[in-house]
Amino acid sequence: MRKYYLDNLRWGVGILVVLYHVFYMYNSVGVLGGLGNITGLKLQYWDLFLYIVYPWFMPLLFIVSGVSSRYYLERHTDREFIKSRTTRLLVPSTIGLFAFQFIQGYISMALGGAFEDLSTVPGPVKFLIMVVSGIGVLWYVQLLWVFSLLLVLVRKLEKDRLRELGGRVNMAVLLLMTIGVWASAQVLNTPVIVVYRFGLYGLMFFMGYFVFSCEGPVELLKSRALPLLAAAAALGAAFCVRYFGQNYADAPINRTPLFTAYCWMACLGIFGFAARYLDFRNGFTDWMKERSFGLYVFHYLGISAVALFIGKPGLLPAPMVYLLSLFAGFAAGYLLNAIFSRLPFFRWAVLGIRKRK
Repeated sequence: MRKYYLDNLRWGVGILVVLYHVFYMYNSVGVLGGLGNITGLKLQYWDLFLYIVYPWFMPLLFIVSGVSSRYYLERHTDREFIKSRTTRLLVPSTIGLFAFQFIQGYISMALGGAFEDLSTVPGPVKFLIMVVSGIGVLWYVQLLWVFSLLLVLVRKLEKDRLRELGGRVNMAVLLLMTIGVWASAQVLNTPVIVVYRFGLYGLMFFMGYFVFSCEGPVELLKSRALPLLAAAAALGAAFCVRYFGQNYADAPINRTPLFTAYCWMACLGIFGFAARYLDFRNGFTDWMKERSFGLYVFHYLGISAVALFIGKPGLLPAPMVYLLSLFAGFAAGYLLNAIFSRLPFFRWAVLGIRKRK
């Protein structure tokens, strides 16, 4: 039986990703990568949204991916799993960069003024830099592909013993895992490009596969969802008060006990809440589910294009730029998904959609 709450979590996090990137693009707290402050205010209190969602929304998505991998592998072989994940994840984040995402690379480089420093660089080299810069939000699918390959290897070694242990996990163990989450956040973090957190996100993916796919732990989380959410809200409030105005996305803040405790408690509470209250489907949820990956792949292009062509030259007041960026994020996500999913080569190269038989 399909777990509809996993679909609803996936597209729900996708909506948060779009909202996050709008606020991130114009943040005033020193998180690099976007255009930056366009209001002229020293501190923008709406940037609190970034602190509220950043610690947990991508870890939660990796948990959902781990659970989904478990259910897929119950009906398919390892070979089919690798082939499916390679087409869906690796192809868009490699071949897709050359086929389309270099445009995102151009916009991101133009936002940061990179072309001024590359005036003497040969055109082919400049294009390759644009290709690499076009990875953008596709870091998630790259990590997910790596974790999927590791999962196949781990499955051959553990022979389902770990999942048997995962099915017996109680609430005390889940709470004590806060320590493990903190420890994982300290290791396998790439320098400079801070989103590649192999330790933290890898733990979340494998916890999804070995623990969150088991009925016992899920029933526990469902029965305690509201207290867990209350605890997460308290930790989130403490995190915002303690670190608001500082770069929450980089070391040392993204490795602190408060960051990781909030991350884990929010994941537990939201997953339990979704399993209890969001396990349903209707026409709207089906529509959102089918387009969630396309929204994730394309939304940032719309947001960053508005930032480059309207926000950077100051053509509109800041509130209008925010609203237009939000609209452009969803419009680009859904419109480009509708277009590219119908183009024979690009549906495979950019979206990882195999040719229909």
